[in-house]
Amino acid sequence: MVRLLVTGGAGYIGGVVVAQLVAAGHGVTVADNLSTGYADAIPAGVTLARVGVHDIAEVLTPDAGFDGVLHFAARIAAGESVQHPEWYWHTNVVGSLALLDAVREAGVPRLVFSSTAAVYGNPLAVPIPEDAVVAPTNPYGWTKLAVDMAVAHECAAHGLGAVSLRYFNVAGAAHAADGRMLGERHDPETHLIPIALEVAAGHRNSLHIFGEDYPTPDGTCIRDYIHVEDLAAAHLLALDAAEPGRHRVYNLGNGNGFSNRQVVDVVRAVTGAPVPVQTAPRRPGDPAQLVASSARARTELGWVPAKPDLHDIVADAWAFARTRDTTT
Repeated sequence: MVRLLVTGGAGYIGGVVVAQLVAAGHGVTVADNLSTGYADAIPAGVTLARVGVHDIAEVLTPDAGFDGVLHFAARIAAGESVQHPEWYWHTNVVGSLALLDAVREAGVPRLVFSSTAAVYGNPLAVPIPEDAVVAPTNPYGWTKLAVDMAVAHECAAHGLGAVSLRYFNVAGAAHAADGRMLGERHDPETHLIPIALEVAAGHRNSLHIFGEDYPTPDGTCIRDYIHVEDLAAAHLLALDAAEPGRHRVYNLGNGNGFSNRQVVDVVRAVTGAPVPVQTAPRRPGDPAQLVASSARARTELGWVPAKPDLHDIVADAWAFARTRDTTT
């Protein structure tokens, strides 16, 4: 057992990772101000420190005895970042620098950072390897890239062992060991699959697809979808792989791209609902196509997605959505 601090551990991805860490027998403390997270996402027996990442030194002290940190706390909406970049630089970058200061002062040897495929912008070719050109198209991507760079320099200068995991589109829901289902519940929701499921459930009248003039076969954006349970499993492997003084970067995706219209078709097939669609102009900062090459993660971490099929990803997300309908 190791003692781990998880920032943003009451959120969607952080909560699933916490559940897997607990199932693996680790001691976990969650640091989350609950501005977007939910206390009921945290398993019994896990300590919740209700603190924001800027004040993480209140929890991450030299005598706390943490063996590693997993850092999820961030703002994540690319479209919002275009309108309010200051929010993203303050939270994602300034907050992460405060975390790195606390990690250094406390002598924590390992860090896993929640990065993003948004650092690649509009890629020159797909699937995208980790050594592809980085050229974000929105402030969200730039802030995550800035933290990737800060982490790399921290490793080189101070001996930290760190891994940045660049997520592609995460979806689905997880089944925790205690019987709970953990899924997306952002407010407001900005992700395609949960919004499409809200339409299927009758909570919205229609789904807006942003942009139908992209250079793709049907004119809509193409994304690589990964099941949240598979994504979470990679964090445990990354934690074990962290080496002193080295910063590793891994893409996490399934290597298959689906257009927005294809995703809607799968949602219709899973739910049996019509899911009316309206088209709208492109959102600023949305790349046309993001598909991962995860060969490095497979080779170096031994990571193999267990649920790569989009139908299964949507089906699990739908099961979580239906569970919420019966409990609210």
